[in-house]
Order: sequence, then structure tokens, then C-alpha cells
Amino acid sequence: MPRSLSSPPFLLLLAATALGFGGYALLLPVVPLWVARGGAGEFGAGLTTGVLMAVTVGTQLLVPALLRRVGHRPVLVAGSLLLGLPTPLLALTADLSPVLAISVVRGVGFGLATVAGSALVAELVEPSAHGRASARYGYAVGLPQLAFLPAGVAVVDVLGFAGVFVLGGALPVAGALVMAFVRGPRRAGALDPGRGSSGAEAAGHADRHDVSAHPREHRRHLPAAPVLAMLACSTAQGGVITFAPLAVPGARFAVAAALFATALGALIGRGIAGSRTDRSGRPGALLPVGTLLAAVGMVGVLLAPLAPVLLVAGAAAVGAGFGLVQNDAMVALFAAAGPLHYGAASAAWNIAYDAGTGLGASGLGAIAEPFGFVAAFGVTAGLLLVVTPVVRRRRPAR
Repeated sequence: MPRSLSSPPFLLLLAATALGFGGYALLLPVVPLWVARGGAGEFGAGLTTGVLMAVTVGTQLLVPALLRRVGHRPVLVAGSLLLGLPTPLLALTADLSPVLAISVVRGVGFGLATVAGSALVAELVEPSAHGRASARYGYAVGLPQLAFLPAGVAVVDVLGFAGVFVLGGALPVAGALVMAFVRGPRRAGALDPGRGSSGAEAAGHADRHDVSAHPREHRRHLPAAPVLAMLACSTAQGGVITFAPLAVPGARFAVAAALFATALGALIGRGIAGSRTDRSGRPGALLPVGTLLAAVGMVGVLLAPLAPVLLVAGAAAVGAGFGLVQNDAMVALFAAAGPLHYGAASAAWNIAYDAGTGLGASGLGAIAEPFGFVAAFGVTAGLLLVVTPVVRRRRPAR
């Protein structure tokens, strides 16, 4: 099986990823708005995203073992179905408890799909192209957010909440159907060189045997800096996505533009980081640049009540900073983990991403309810500034 950026398995993975994240992105700002209109308040609105992400993270802890036992494709298909099938049930009620129950099921599906998908990026493409492959995977994640984050709130006015929930459920189910055509490694970290594999795959297989011969490699630790940078930036973006419609309620156009800008910024950041990392061979060098840029963006967001344009500019900076961090962190974790532990690296990256999104929703909601959104966004900006010197790359990549 060729391991290139243009191989059919990799392209099909990108298509399935775009569909799955399309359903996820469409609902991310809509579900909090749905329960808020049902009387749940700011904390209840944030809790819908917080519960979704908490369950996602709990599931992601188990996925590397599942990948080894049953393979990537069954895990991806199951995750896409669990993410999509329960979604239309949200239209039945805006009461917080049943919405949270549905969020639990969707969180399990999202946890399965995210780890399996990003682990396949490393398995399906040569390590020398991991930066660009991660960037293209980022496009598959980011383009749906570019289209659906701002569209979700706007489409509610046209189709109603029920129409958005049906569409948000159909997209991940379509992604599960696409996955039926993906042929990848049967088990995470275990390519079979006896099935017409390329020389690179055989070399990767040999590397795995070399690792097995040295027990110390089994105890290889993942670096903390990429995970910490991901967590901080994801908290910032999760807060912007969840609370922009509530923080500036009278600026509907600015809110839609801000959601579009943060998704576009993330795409640009990932593209820049992908090509730069492959050229330099120094994954991790862009982490402090990304966290600092996101901190500047959060300052703009907290000043949005003074001028809605600041919300758009700030959201764009948060997205761009997070895009740099997403790609650089993923490649750094893959490089540190090695082929035997791609699943664990994928889980660490996704856990940081989704835990931060949940923290940005529920944690900032808890601050915003008594103290206001300026305080919540200010705390996030301060967190990013503290993290920036901590994640600075201090030694060469392995």
C-alpha cells in the first residue's frame, strides 16, 4: 500500500473526516444556544459542550487499545455512527438533562473517531511528510468548521433547530459509509509487510521489531509541551466558539464573521506549520509562537463589547495561533512516539484538544455566569501568556 499524500486510503480518510467534523462543527455553537433558549443559562449552555468533551476525552483514553485489537476502520465507523445517529433526537426537547444524555452518546462517538482518524494520518503517510499530511488532515477538520461554525447559527433562522439537528446527524453517518472504502493497517502500529507492502512499510515493520528488541522503547514518554500548548489554545478557541453568540448578542453578523475567522485562521496556521515543519525538521519550534498569538487574540475578544470588529480580529488570531499549535504539536508527538506508539500520540493530542474545548465551554461558563465574559476571556488570555515560555522548545527533536 503506497504511503503518500495522494494515495486513495489517505484521500478517503480526509473525505470521511470532513463529513464527520461537518456534523460536529454545525452543532457546536447551536446546542448551547438551544438549551439557553430553553432556560438553562450560561452555565447550562457551556455544560452541553463540557459534557460532550469530557466523555470524548474519557473515551479517547481507551482508543489506542481498541485500535490494536480491532483496527482503525471499525473504530472510525462506530465512532461516526454514534456521533451522528442520536443527533436528530435533540429536536425533541431543549431541557438540559436529555440534551446532556445525547451529548454523552455523541461524545463516545467523537472520541472513537478522532483518535482513530489522526492515528491513521501517521500510518498512511511516510514520516518525512507527516507535517504536510497533518496539515491536510487539518484542512479536512477545519474546512467544515469554516463553513458550518458560522452557518449553524444562521441556518437555525432558515431551517429551524430541528433542520440543523437532522443535517448534523446525517453528515457523520455519510462519513461512516465513506470509511467502508478505506483500506489501512489492520492494527494500530502493525503494518503487514507480507501483503505487497512498500519498502518504506517494510522498513517501518523492521523498526517496530527493533523497538520490541529494546524494552526501554516501550516506556518512551511523550513530551508535555505539545500537550500543554494544545490544552491552552483549545480552551481559548472553545470559549470563543461557545460564548461568542452570547457575549455579543446584538452583533449577529460579527458573531458569524468571528466564527468564520477563527476557523479560517486555524486552516492558515496549520498550512504554514505543516510546510515549515517538514522543511526544518524541528517539530515543536512553533508552539510558543502559536500560544502567544492566541493570547493576543483573546485580548481582542474580551474587548469586543467596545467594537464588534475586535471580536472578528481576535477570533482570527486565536484560530491562527491554535492552527500553528495543532500541526506542530501533532508532528512533535508522532516524532517522539515512533511508529509503535502512534495511537498513544494521537490519543494525547486529541485529549488535549477536546479537554481544552470542554474546559473552554464549562470552565469559562462558570466564570462568566457570576463575573461576566470579560473576566472569563481575560483569565484565558492570562493562561496563554503563562504557558508561552513553558512550551518553548529547549532541545532538538529526536
